[in-house]
Amino acid sequence: MTRPSAASSSDGPAAVLWDMDGTLVDSEKIWDIPLAELAVRLGGELSAETRAEMVGSNQERTLRLLFAALGLPAEPSALADAGEWLVARTAELFAAGLPWRPGAPEALRAIRDSGVPTALVTSTVRELTEVALDSIGREYFDITLCGDEVTNPKPDPEPYLTAAARLGVDITRCVVIEDSPTGVAAGVASGATVLVIPCEVAVDSGERRLFRESLVGVDLSELSVVLSR
Repeated sequence: MTRPSAASSSDGPAAVLWDMDGTLVDSEKIWDIPLAELAVRLGGELSAETRAEMVGSNQERTLRLLFAALGLPAEPSALADAGEWLVARTAELFAAGLPWRPGAPEALRAIRDSGVPTALVTSTVRELTEVALDSIGREYFDITLCGDEVTNPKPDPEPYLTAAARLGVDITRCVVIEDSPTGVAAGVASGATVLVIPCEVAVDSGERRLFRESLVGVDLSELSVVLSR
């Protein structure tokens, strides 16, 4: 089916770039389970402080934070084994279904129906993202970019710059939708305007970021207002 043409107004976003965990789906609470289990397998316990620092991070940084917190050497083989176990366990949990964040499915449909290009830009690895997309729906995104598909993950701007380049749009005319300090930092550094929907961790105010309690009621007209501020 042919999608409708995007609005031609220069006031509207050239594209909408969505984060996944904590933004579209309430998966950070699901991540709590395998991360805590992995800490026990490694002989320790995951502290609330370390867990909060992991939010929005890719798998490699998450594992390095865990190993450092537990006082374990981050040897490549040990990290690889831990990563393999973490992906397998998380996939089991994701396969059971992911709970939406409030207003997320309606916002996704509204933006998709507007015809504006969209991308999913997540720190989660491709294998798990594919499982998550079984719940979210692949049809909402023109492209998907995962944490193991970039050289420099969030908070580096590379993921969002790459997504904009693949869509053929100017990143400064894009709206990024994020929930975590790590993701917001990536979006701001890329030159995009960021709509912040905090979830597990508070996000500081700053340049080119606007805050909202939820995605309820978010549509193209509201994102056009966000971009103009």
